[in-house]
Amino acid sequence: MTRLIVAAGGGGDAVAAVMLHAALYGHDERAVILTYAWDRLLIDPLPGPRGANSFTGLERLTPAVSTVPADAHPIAPAGSTLPRLAAELPHTFALIDPHHGAEGITRQLEELVSHLEPESIDVLDVGGDILARGDEPTLKSPLADALTLAACCQVNAPMRLLIAGPGLDGELPLDDLRGTLGPLVHTFTAKDVEPIAPVLEWHPSEATGMLAATARGIRGTCEVRDAGLPVPLTDEGPTIHQVDLDDALSRNELARAVMTTETLDEAEAHSREICGYSEIDYERNKAAWLKEQPPTELDPETVLAELDQFEADARNRGITHTTFRHITEALNLHGSQRQDLRQLLINGRPEQYAAPLWHIPAALSSPR
Repeated sequence: MTRLIVAAGGGGDAVAAVMLHAALYGHDERAVILTYAWDRLLIDPLPGPRGANSFTGLERLTPAVSTVPADAHPIAPAGSTLPRLAAELPHTFALIDPHHGAEGITRQLEELVSHLEPESIDVLDVGGDILARGDEPTLKSPLADALTLAACCQVNAPMRLLIAGPGLDGELPLDDLRGTLGPLVHTFTAKDVEPIAPVLEWHPSEATGMLAATARGIRGTCEVRDAGLPVPLTDEGPTIHQVDLDDALSRNELARAVMTTETLDEAEAHSREICGYSEIDYERNKAAWLKEQPPTELDPETVLAELDQFEADARNRGITHTTFRHITEALNLHGSQRQDLRQLLINGRPEQYAAPLWHIPAALSSPR
Protein backbone atom coordinates (compact mmCIF):
# COMPACT_ATOMS: atom_id res chain seq x y z
CA MET A 1 0.00 0.00 0.00
CA THR A 2 1.45 3.38 -1.06
CA ARG A 3 0.49 6.86 0.01
CA LEU A 4 1.27 9.81 -2.25
CA ILE A 5 1.95 13.14 -0.56
CA VAL A 6 2.50 16.22 -2.70
CA ALA A 7 4.68 18.79 -0.91
CA ALA A 8 3.08 21.85 -2.47
CA GLY A 9 5.92 24.30 -1.93
CA GLY A 10 8.86 21.94 -1.67
CA GLY A 11 11.57 22.55 0.95
CA GLY A 12 10.12 22.21 4.42
CA ASP A 13 6.81 20.90 3.10
CA ALA A 14 8.62 17.68 2.19
CA VAL A 15 9.90 17.33 5.77
CA ALA A 16 6.45 18.07 7.19
CA ALA A 17 5.05 15.41 4.85
CA VAL A 18 7.04 12.81 6.77
CA MET A 19 5.57 14.02 10.06
CA LEU A 20 2.10 14.02 8.51
CA HIS A 21 2.49 10.48 7.22
CA ALA A 22 3.61 9.13 10.59
CA ALA A 23 0.78 10.92 12.41
CA LEU A 24 -2.03 9.88 10.07
CA TYR A 25 -0.90 6.55 8.66
CA GLY A 26 1.65 5.11 11.08
CA HIS A 27 5.23 3.97 10.59
CA ASP A 28 4.73 0.67 8.78
CA GLU A 29 3.77 2.08 5.38
CA ARG A 30 6.02 4.01 3.05
CA ALA A 31 5.10 7.12 1.12
CA VAL A 32 6.14 8.67 -2.15
CA ILE A 33 6.65 12.38 -1.48
CA LEU A 34 6.52 14.52 -4.62
CA THR A 35 8.42 17.74 -4.00
CA TYR A 36 10.37 20.54 -5.58
CA ALA A 37 14.14 20.81 -5.31
CA TRP A 38 13.91 24.47 -4.38
CA ASP A 39 15.97 25.18 -1.29
CA ARG A 40 16.47 28.91 -1.72
CA LEU A 41 19.85 30.60 -1.55
CA LEU A 42 20.72 29.36 1.92
CA ILE A 43 21.43 25.92 0.45
CA ASP A 44 21.43 26.47 -3.31
CA PRO A 45 23.32 29.50 -4.66
CA LEU A 46 21.43 29.28 -7.95
CA PRO A 47 18.08 31.12 -8.15
CA GLY A 48 14.89 29.17 -8.79
CA PRO A 49 14.06 25.46 -8.63
CA ARG A 50 16.26 22.63 -9.88
CA GLY A 51 15.07 20.22 -12.52
CA ALA A 52 16.08 16.64 -13.26
CA ASN A 53 19.01 17.84 -15.38
CA SER A 54 20.50 19.50 -12.27
CA PHE A 55 21.28 16.13 -10.64
CA THR A 56 23.32 13.04 -11.21
CA GLY A 57 22.17 9.64 -9.93
CA LEU A 58 18.41 10.13 -10.22
CA GLU A 59 16.27 7.03 -10.72
CA ARG A 60 13.45 6.95 -13.26
CA LEU A 61 10.08 6.08 -11.75
CA THR A 62 7.86 6.98 -14.72
CA PRO A 63 8.73 8.63 -18.06
CA ALA A 64 8.26 12.11 -16.54
CA VAL A 65 9.10 11.45 -12.88
CA SER A 66 12.49 10.76 -11.31
CA THR A 67 13.22 9.93 -7.70
CA VAL A 68 16.10 11.38 -5.69
CA PRO A 69 17.96 8.57 -3.91
CA ALA A 70 20.51 9.07 -1.17
CA ASP A 71 23.43 8.75 -3.59
CA ALA A 72 22.14 11.39 -6.01
CA HIS A 73 24.09 14.64 -6.23
CA PRO A 74 23.18 18.13 -7.39
CA ILE A 75 25.54 19.28 -10.13
CA ALA A 76 27.78 22.06 -8.79
CA PRO A 77 27.28 24.85 -8.05
CA ALA A 78 23.67 23.79 -7.40
CA GLY A 79 22.69 22.55 -3.95
CA SER A 80 19.82 20.45 -2.63
CA THR A 81 18.65 18.93 0.65
CA LEU A 82 16.80 16.10 -1.10
CA PRO A 83 19.60 13.49 -1.24
CA ARG A 84 20.22 13.88 2.48
CA LEU A 85 16.50 13.64 3.21
CA ALA A 86 16.43 10.42 1.19
CA ALA A 87 19.36 9.11 3.23
CA GLU A 88 17.82 9.90 6.61
CA LEU A 89 14.10 9.30 6.09
CA PRO A 90 12.31 6.06 5.13
CA HIS A 91 10.36 7.41 2.17
CA THR A 92 10.80 7.93 -1.57
CA PHE A 93 11.32 11.51 -2.69
CA ALA A 94 10.18 12.21 -6.24
CA LEU A 95 11.07 15.41 -8.05
CA ILE A 96 8.53 18.02 -9.19
CA ASP A 97 10.03 19.63 -12.28
CA PRO A 98 8.26 22.96 -12.96
CA HIS A 99 10.29 23.85 -16.03
CA HIS A 100 7.44 22.58 -18.25
CA GLY A 101 4.89 24.68 -16.38
CA ALA A 102 1.70 23.44 -14.78
CA GLU A 103 1.06 21.16 -17.75
CA GLY A 104 4.31 19.33 -17.06
CA ILE A 105 3.49 18.90 -13.37
CA THR A 106 0.02 17.67 -14.30
CA ARG A 107 1.61 15.04 -16.53
CA GLN A 108 3.91 13.99 -13.69
CA LEU A 109 0.98 13.59 -11.31
CA GLU A 110 -1.08 11.62 -13.82
CA GLU A 111 1.81 9.23 -14.41
CA LEU A 112 2.38 8.76 -10.67
CA VAL A 113 -1.29 8.08 -10.00
CA SER A 114 -1.38 5.51 -12.80
CA HIS A 115 1.88 3.86 -11.76
CA LEU A 116 1.43 3.83 -7.98
CA GLU A 117 -2.34 3.48 -7.67
CA PRO A 118 -1.94 5.18 -4.28
CA GLU A 119 -4.21 4.44 -1.35
CA SER A 120 -4.52 8.19 -0.78
CA ILE A 121 -3.24 11.48 -2.18
CA ASP A 122 -2.61 14.40 0.16
CA VAL A 123 -1.47 17.84 -1.00
CA LEU A 124 0.35 19.47 1.91
CA ASP A 125 1.17 23.14 2.40
CA VAL A 126 2.76 24.43 5.60
CA GLY A 127 1.54 27.93 6.41
CA GLY A 128 -1.29 28.29 3.93
CA ASP A 129 0.08 30.60 1.23
CA ILE A 130 -1.43 28.21 -1.32
CA LEU A 131 -4.71 29.94 -0.36
CA ALA A 132 -3.44 33.40 -1.30
CA ARG A 133 -5.38 35.54 -3.74
CA GLY A 134 -2.15 37.07 -5.03
CA ASP A 135 -2.51 40.68 -3.91
CA GLU A 136 -1.67 40.25 -0.22
CA PRO A 137 1.12 42.64 0.88
CA THR A 138 2.80 39.96 3.00
CA LEU A 139 2.88 37.34 0.23
CA LYS A 140 6.46 36.55 -0.85
CA SER A 141 6.65 33.14 -2.55
CA PRO A 142 3.40 32.17 -4.31
CA LEU A 143 4.74 30.55 -7.47
CA ALA A 144 5.54 26.99 -6.39
CA ASP A 145 2.25 26.56 -4.54
CA ALA A 146 0.25 28.06 -7.41
CA LEU A 147 1.82 25.69 -9.95
CA THR A 148 1.16 22.70 -7.70
CA LEU A 149 -2.45 23.72 -7.07
CA ALA A 150 -3.06 24.32 -10.78
CA ALA A 151 -1.72 20.86 -11.63
CA CYS A 152 -3.55 19.01 -8.87
CA CYS A 153 -6.88 20.48 -9.92
CA GLN A 154 -6.43 19.04 -13.42
CA VAL A 155 -5.80 15.45 -12.33
CA ASN A 156 -8.75 13.07 -12.32
CA ALA A 157 -8.05 11.45 -8.97
CA PRO A 158 -9.39 12.02 -5.44
CA MET A 159 -7.02 14.13 -3.38
CA ARG A 160 -7.33 16.42 -0.39
CA LEU A 161 -5.57 19.69 0.34
CA LEU A 162 -4.16 19.94 3.86
CA ILE A 163 -2.93 23.14 5.49
CA ALA A 164 -0.53 22.53 8.37
CA GLY A 165 0.45 25.31 10.74
CA PRO A 166 -1.81 28.03 9.31
CA GLY A 167 0.05 31.33 9.26
CA LEU A 168 3.43 29.87 10.17
CA ASP A 169 5.12 30.68 6.87
CA GLY A 170 4.78 34.41 7.53
CA GLU A 171 3.03 34.89 4.18
CA LEU A 172 -0.62 35.17 5.20
CA PRO A 173 -1.75 36.14 8.72
CA LEU A 174 -3.75 33.52 10.57
CA ASP A 175 -6.72 35.88 10.84
CA ASP A 176 -6.86 36.08 7.03
CA LEU A 177 -6.88 32.30 6.76
CA ARG A 178 -9.46 31.40 9.39
CA GLY A 179 -12.45 31.75 7.13
CA THR A 180 -10.91 29.54 4.44
CA LEU A 181 -9.91 26.59 6.62
CA GLY A 182 -12.06 23.48 6.62
CA PRO A 183 -12.35 20.76 9.26
CA LEU A 184 -9.55 19.98 11.67
CA VAL A 185 -7.78 16.79 10.60
CA HIS A 186 -5.13 16.47 13.31
CA THR A 187 -3.16 18.44 15.87
CA PHE A 188 0.52 17.57 15.94
CA THR A 189 2.11 16.64 19.27
CA ALA A 190 5.69 16.33 20.44
CA LYS A 191 5.50 12.61 19.66
CA ASP A 192 4.61 13.39 16.05
CA VAL A 193 7.83 15.40 15.71
CA GLU A 194 10.06 12.46 16.64
CA PRO A 195 10.41 11.00 13.09
CA ILE A 196 11.89 14.27 11.79
CA ALA A 197 13.70 15.47 14.92
CA PRO A 198 17.20 14.63 13.58
CA VAL A 199 16.42 16.38 10.28
CA LEU A 200 15.38 19.56 12.08
CA GLU A 201 18.91 19.79 13.47
CA TRP A 202 20.21 20.71 10.01
CA HIS A 203 17.32 21.46 7.64
CA PRO A 204 16.85 25.22 7.13
CA SER A 205 13.04 25.37 6.77
CA GLU A 206 11.68 28.02 9.09
CA ALA A 207 7.97 27.21 8.65
CA THR A 208 8.39 23.50 9.37
CA GLY A 209 10.72 24.34 12.23
CA MET A 210 8.02 26.49 13.79
CA LEU A 211 5.43 23.77 13.10
CA ALA A 212 7.55 21.34 15.09
CA ALA A 213 8.20 23.91 17.82
CA THR A 214 4.49 24.59 18.33
CA ALA A 215 3.84 20.84 18.40
CA ARG A 216 6.36 20.70 21.24
CA GLY A 217 4.42 23.39 23.10
CA ILE A 218 6.53 26.46 22.33
CA ARG A 219 4.52 29.69 22.27
CA GLY A 220 5.43 33.31 21.65
CA THR A 221 6.44 35.37 18.60
CA CYS A 222 9.13 34.15 16.22
CA GLU A 223 11.09 36.45 13.92
CA VAL A 224 11.94 34.89 10.56
CA ARG A 225 13.46 35.46 7.11
CA ASP A 226 15.84 38.17 6.03
CA ALA A 227 13.08 40.77 6.48
CA GLY A 228 12.51 39.82 10.13
CA LEU A 229 8.81 38.98 9.89
CA PRO A 230 7.09 38.35 13.25
CA VAL A 231 5.13 35.07 13.28
CA PRO A 232 2.86 34.24 16.26
CA LEU A 233 3.38 30.78 17.77
CA THR A 234 -0.10 29.91 19.01
CA ASP A 235 -2.29 26.90 19.72
CA GLU A 236 -3.27 26.99 16.03
CA GLY A 237 0.35 26.35 15.07
CA PRO A 238 0.36 22.53 15.27
CA THR A 239 -3.03 22.04 13.60
CA ILE A 240 -3.82 20.52 10.20
CA HIS A 241 -6.97 21.60 8.38
CA GLN A 242 -8.51 20.28 5.19
CA VAL A 243 -9.49 22.71 2.44
CA ASP A 244 -11.48 21.94 -0.70
CA LEU A 245 -9.15 22.00 -3.72
CA ASP A 246 -11.67 23.75 -5.95
CA ASP A 247 -12.28 26.40 -3.30
CA ALA A 248 -8.54 27.01 -3.11
CA LEU A 249 -8.33 27.33 -6.89
CA SER A 250 -11.23 29.78 -7.04
CA ARG A 251 -9.39 31.92 -4.48
CA ASN A 252 -5.90 31.69 -6.01
CA GLU A 253 -5.78 33.93 -9.10
CA LEU A 254 -2.19 32.99 -9.94
CA ALA A 255 -2.99 29.27 -9.90
CA ARG A 256 -5.86 29.83 -12.33
CA ALA A 257 -3.62 31.88 -14.60
CA VAL A 258 -0.81 29.30 -14.81
CA MET A 259 -2.99 26.25 -15.48
CA THR A 260 -2.09 26.01 -19.17
CA THR A 261 1.55 27.12 -18.88
CA GLU A 262 4.16 24.95 -20.58
CA THR A 263 7.28 26.67 -19.24
CA LEU A 264 8.46 28.15 -15.96
CA ASP A 265 9.09 31.44 -17.77
CA GLU A 266 5.40 31.65 -18.66
CA ALA A 267 4.44 31.04 -15.04
CA GLU A 268 6.88 33.72 -13.89
CA ALA A 269 5.34 36.21 -16.31
CA HIS A 270 1.90 35.56 -14.82
CA SER A 271 3.31 36.07 -11.32
CA ARG A 272 4.76 39.44 -12.31
CA GLU A 273 1.42 40.46 -13.80
CA ILE A 274 -0.84 39.26 -10.98
CA CYS A 275 1.35 39.61 -7.88
CA GLY A 276 3.60 42.40 -9.12
CA TYR A 277 6.78 40.34 -8.84
CA SER A 278 8.43 36.99 -9.36
CA GLU A 279 10.11 35.40 -6.36
CA ILE A 280 12.78 34.04 -8.70
CA ASP A 281 13.61 37.64 -9.71
CA TYR A 282 14.09 38.37 -6.01
CA GLU A 283 16.42 35.37 -5.75
CA ARG A 284 18.33 36.51 -8.83
CA ASN A 285 18.87 39.96 -7.36
CA LYS A 286 19.84 38.60 -3.96
CA ALA A 287 22.22 36.04 -5.48
CA ALA A 288 23.97 38.81 -7.41
CA TRP A 289 24.24 40.88 -4.23
CA LEU A 290 25.63 37.95 -2.22
CA LYS A 291 28.36 37.37 -4.79
CA GLU A 292 29.65 40.87 -4.11
CA GLN A 293 29.81 40.42 -0.34
CA PRO A 294 33.24 39.59 1.06
CA PRO A 295 33.40 36.53 3.34
CA THR A 296 33.15 37.30 7.03
CA GLU A 297 35.10 35.33 9.62
CA LEU A 298 33.00 33.65 12.29
CA ASP A 299 34.74 35.12 15.33
CA PRO A 300 33.00 33.85 18.50
CA GLU A 301 33.60 36.96 20.61
CA THR A 302 32.34 39.28 17.88
CA VAL A 303 29.37 37.05 17.07
CA LEU A 304 28.22 36.81 20.69
CA ALA A 305 28.51 40.58 21.18
CA GLU A 306 26.46 41.19 18.03
CA LEU A 307 23.98 38.55 19.17
CA ASP A 308 23.48 40.38 22.48
CA GLN A 309 22.61 43.55 20.59
CA PHE A 310 20.31 41.69 18.22
CA GLU A 311 18.49 40.05 21.14
CA ALA A 312 18.11 43.36 22.97
CA ASP A 313 16.55 44.93 19.89
CA ALA A 314 14.36 41.87 19.33
CA ARG A 315 13.07 42.01 22.91
CA ASN A 316 12.02 45.60 22.30
CA ARG A 317 10.04 44.37 19.28
CA GLY A 318 8.25 41.79 21.44
CA ILE A 319 10.10 38.83 19.90
CA THR A 320 10.49 35.67 22.01
CA HIS A 321 12.07 33.29 19.45
CA THR A 322 13.90 33.32 16.17
CA THR A 323 15.44 30.91 13.69
CA PHE A 324 19.09 30.24 13.03
CA ARG A 325 18.49 31.28 9.44
CA HIS A 326 17.29 34.68 10.61
CA ILE A 327 20.19 35.11 13.05
CA THR A 328 22.61 34.29 10.24
CA GLU A 329 21.07 36.99 8.05
CA ALA A 330 20.75 39.51 10.89
CA LEU A 331 24.45 39.16 11.76
CA ASN A 332 25.41 39.54 8.07
CA LEU A 333 26.96 36.09 7.90
CA HIS A 334 27.00 33.89 4.83
CA GLY A 335 24.36 31.17 4.54
CA SER A 336 27.11 28.53 4.50
CA GLN A 337 28.02 29.60 8.06
CA ARG A 338 24.58 28.88 9.50
CA GLN A 339 25.44 25.46 10.90
CA ASP A 340 28.69 26.68 12.47
CA LEU A 341 26.85 29.63 13.99
CA ARG A 342 24.14 27.32 15.28
CA GLN A 343 26.68 25.06 16.97
CA LEU A 344 28.49 28.02 18.47
CA LEU A 345 25.30 29.39 20.03
CA ILE A 346 23.98 26.06 21.30
CA ASN A 347 27.34 25.16 22.84
CA GLY A 348 27.71 28.57 24.45
CA ARG A 349 24.15 29.17 25.59
CA PRO A 350 22.36 25.80 25.64
CA GLU A 351 19.59 27.12 27.88
CA GLN A 352 18.34 29.26 24.97
CA TYR A 353 17.96 26.37 22.52
CA ALA A 354 14.23 25.70 22.15
CA ALA A 355 14.60 23.05 19.46
CA PRO A 356 14.66 23.83 16.64
CA LEU A 357 14.31 27.56 17.46
CA TRP A 358 16.43 30.02 19.42
CA HIS A 359 14.78 31.51 22.52
CA ILE A 360 15.23 35.19 23.29
CA PRO A 361 14.70 35.58 27.05
CA ALA A 362 12.66 38.46 28.40
CA ALA A 363 15.69 39.73 30.30
CA LEU A 364 19.26 38.61 30.81
CA SER A 365 19.33 36.16 33.72
CA SER A 366 22.96 36.94 34.57
CA PRO A 367 25.83 39.05 33.25
CA ARG A 368 27.53 37.63 30.17
